Amino acid sequence: MTTLIEAEHLYRYYGKHCAVHDVSFTLSKGEVLGFLGPNGAGKTTTMQMLCGNLAPSAGQIKINGFDLLDQPRPAKQSLGYLPDTPPLYRELSVQEYLHYCAQLHGVPRHSIRQAVDKAKERCGLSDVADRLITNLSKGFQQRVGIAQAILHNPEIIILDEPTVGLDPIQIREIRELIRELGQDHGVILSTHILTEVQESCSHVQIIHQGRLILNETIAGLNRQMNTGTLRVTTRLEPNVGVLLTLPGVTSIDKISEHQIKIHHSMTDNTVERIAETIIASGWGLQELTPVKQSMEDIFITLTQEPKQIDL
Repeated sequence: MTTLIEAEHLYRYYGKHCAVHDVSFTLSKGEVLGFLGPNGAGKTTTMQMLCGNLAPSAGQIKINGFDLLDQPRPAKQSLGYLPDTPPLYRELSVQEYLHYCAQLHGVPRHSIRQAVDKAKERCGLSDVADRLITNLSKGFQQRVGIAQAILHNPEIIILDEPTVGLDPIQIREIRELIRELGQDHGVILSTHILTEVQESCSHVQIIHQGRLILNETIAGLNRQMNTGTLRVTTRLEPNVGVLLTLPGVTSIDKISEHQIKIHHSMTDNTVERIAETIIASGWGLQELTPVKQSMEDIFITLTQEPKQIDL
């Protein structure tokens, strides 16, 4: 699998404030990476560093094998970027704008028409090609923004909050487009919307307070979400140390003196073993309730505790 982005130990300071702290990751062809985090977590700053719009205070970025600082021109030729506010000239028609962007991207003159037609087709813009951008809905304007990012057929496409402000139908259409683009390119999708990542991405990273606290495949995240969790209430305070020795028990969160959450693997008889231990120990079992973990639960758990978590 071709590695398209190598980001190593990125830092970015604004004065004394560290907006991005020691972020490292890779992106390969065929991957759609969801870059997830609360507002102000450092997502956009990281995106701007990856695109060469902002120099890192420390660290190295390689784009398609080229160092972004030492060889910016060939590195940036491999990038297509849609910032959180699409860079549109609203007084132009879609056709005029894309033709202009093709020239900016350095598309050879004899290939411009073909490149524009292909981008329009992929982004569903053929029927509105002659309309002024200012008269298009926000959903279509986002499509125009994505079209300008893919005109020169870059290996890497970076989309910063591409569905903000769209209605549910427009969001679904943009997600389908992102999945299609992910088949032939490497895509980074920056967002703070959890369902966006689950619907569109193959990998997910969560950034919090400038630090990368999760780097996982969607399949791995789904396995984690399917890991068993029990809410247990007892009459007497349970001995957490004893429960942690049971086969299949992975971790325990203490909610109160008499209530805990037990995380366990989905092996046979783990729940039965937990119940038998509590009863035999005389702690007085009052509640044993399975709790299904959602992506939102994982996100909240991780972002409430600003520390490195290795999953």
